[in-house]
Amino acid sequence: MKTYYVYILKCKDELFYVGMTNNLERRINEHHEGLNRECFTYKRRPLALVFQQGFNEVEQAIYFEKKIKKWSSQKKAALIDGNNNMLQILSECRNATHFKYKE
Repeated sequence: MKTYYVYILKCKDELFYVGMTNNLERRINEHHEGLNRECFTYKRRPLALVFQQGFNEVEQAIYFEKKIKKWSSQKKAALIDGNNNMLQILSECRNATHFKYKE
């Protein structure tokens, strides 16, 4: 059974890169070596692997990767830090029509 990994790299410019692979070591090495000049991380090296999570099903990994790619940097940082309280706060809807804000 294969394991699929969703990972987050922190770039030298403090931006995060989210990716997915079935071979984490190989993929991280590819990022470090800069094999693809068009890759988001190419000009942002050096990179640090700051988060990884394994999945048994590729569909689960794809879903999670797409989900966290849309997150703010603050929310990604909370995930990386394991700060579930902050992650929950940052996930709350804050618009005026949200039920928490109705009288």
